[in-house]
Amino acid sequence: MRTLILASTSPYRFDLMKRLDISFKAVAPLFEENPEPGVEPALLVKHFAAFKAKSLREDYPDALIVGSDQVFVNWRGDIIGKPHTFAAARKQLEEMSGRTNVFYTGLSLYDSLRNEALTDFTTTEVTFRSLSPEEIDVYLRKEEPFDCAGSFKIEGLGIALMEKVTSDDPTALIGLPLIRLTRMLQDMGCPVLSR
Repeated sequence: MRTLILASTSPYRFDLMKRLDISFKAVAPLFEENPEPGVEPALLVKHFAAFKAKSLREDYPDALIVGSDQVFVNWRGDIIGKPHTFAAARKQLEEMSGRTNVFYTGLSLYDSLRNEALTDFTTTEVTFRSLSPEEIDVYLRKEEPFDCAGSFKIEGLGIALMEKVTSDDPTALIGLPLIRLTRMLQDMGCPVLSR
């Protein structure tokens, strides 16, 4: 297996990557996100994932570098960021209650030696139950998901907020689509399930 770099400081992506049981190093990407207004979410996450991966090419000239990016789009089509505060998280969950919203997760696997990349995205539809103000407050006090776009952690108690989740890759919602990454690694000649 070649050197594998995860271009991310996200603890969620780090934990997901560990599931593949392969050696990797997590490194902060040298890329600052500055989205242009009006860019389609799918294009935005693909570009940001690719830029994050390619940003480390000089430091790792012979590596496979994984970049990922995610945006959350509410039912009105607005991109929703991390709430950072209890009040902002409450507002996000109140607005999404009883509605279907979409996560776009971009993924890029960049071969810095060959200067080649595989880049794609996946979508996850998240339908919230109709939530009472009390349910929202209890959830936010228990889980404190203030560093998560959409104000919930699907891998934790956030599952109790859901009516339905639809995706072809359940790990994409947490921030790194492992099914797609496994396929990309295979296509780059580094299968996960090899000796």
